[in-house]
Amino acid sequence: MNDSSWGAPPQAGQAGYWGPTERGPVPGAAPAGPAYDAPEAQQTRPMPIVPDGPAYGGDQDDDRGAARTGGPLFRDEDHGAFPGGDGSGFPSGDHGRFPDERYGGRSGSPSAQPHATPRHDSSYVPQNPEPMPEVQPQPAPAPAPQKKSAGRDLGAAIGVGVGLGVVIVASLFVVKAVFVGVVAVAVVVGLWELTSRLQERKQIKAPLVPLAVGGAAMVVAGYVRGAEGAWVAMALTALAVLVWRMTEPPEGYLKDVTAGVFAAFYVPFLATFVALMLTADDGPWRVLTFLLLTVVSDTGAYAVGWRFGTHKLAPRISPGKTREGLLGAVSFAMVAGALCLQFLIDDGTWWQGLLLGLAVAASATLGDLGESMIKRDLGIKDMGTLLPGHGGIMDRLDSLLPTAPVVWLLLVLFVGSG
Repeated sequence: MNDSSWGAPPQAGQAGYWGPTERGPVPGAAPAGPAYDAPEAQQTRPMPIVPDGPAYGGDQDDDRGAARTGGPLFRDEDHGAFPGGDGSGFPSGDHGRFPDERYGGRSGSPSAQPHATPRHDSSYVPQNPEPMPEVQPQPAPAPAPQKKSAGRDLGAAIGVGVGLGVVIVASLFVVKAVFVGVVAVAVVVGLWELTSRLQERKQIKAPLVPLAVGGAAMVVAGYVRGAEGAWVAMALTALAVLVWRMTEPPEGYLKDVTAGVFAAFYVPFLATFVALMLTADDGPWRVLTFLLLTVVSDTGAYAVGWRFGTHKLAPRISPGKTREGLLGAVSFAMVAGALCLQFLIDDGTWWQGLLLGLAVAASATLGDLGESMIKRDLGIKDMGTLLPGHGGIMDRLDSLLPTAPVVWLLLVLFVGSG
């Protein structure tokens, strides 16, 4: 390399002179580096400006500022280009400086002083930048409290209930035989729902024809012939189920006839006690008391349980029922029973009504839990969809069916068969 490759140094005494003086080299001063020719400088491609890196702090900042005189040293120096066009790997403007001077020292290399603070320059990128602090994820906001839901269309349920009540009361006090027909129709529809769900969910084929005919006959027999007629009709219905099933292959015979006999007892036989109550002189009032107490018990359980229920009554059978709801059912039914026995039933007293209301609350709750057990075993929510807001007929008969024999028996004990 000849001398022409280095730029002509300024004369001693001039500003920006870094070369040796007549007295010798200046301590700490770096010799002037090579300069590019104008054509080469024009071919240098500028790199994008890199933002300032994080400062490490230290005492070297002031020394480094003093080691560099103001203004560019060479005409082709570009503060925004990095790395330099001479391939030195240093930012532009550091041409002619030794690597150790860039880090504020007089000798050595950058690795010798890893913690020295680099010069603040827009073109400088720190060798070992501090890691950015991790942003901690913000906790998700708590969901807004949801209002309790009744789980059904309450408006439709009330409308259907009022409509059924009008039909029942009108037939009950106008013509008793019409009310018996209403009970028989409800029994047949309930049997159809029950046998259909058994076949759909469990492949159990309980014969519907003998059940429907025998069930309707059972209700009529109870009204016409009393308890003896009901028992005879029940026996004949069970026999008809056994014979009817023999017309099909023997596979599954036992489970089919067992389900058929169960259905005959569960739906029409228990409903026959409503017809037995109707045979008394004050039969319509007894039936009305039975219906009122059952409905009031269910309403009290629903209202109190929905508003105050926190302790589950039978979570494995019916998760929606609570102990508070049971207390509400008992309280409402006892009050209603005392009023009904005192004002609706001949020779009845209020304390008898309290006992009757307590028994109705217990039997209605057990009946509701019993059907909930059946539906849970079948894997369904409702037995049908015939009644909007209620489900099926069987979803309304679940508490009425087991309560009918209880009310009939207690009224016979309290005031006679009449």
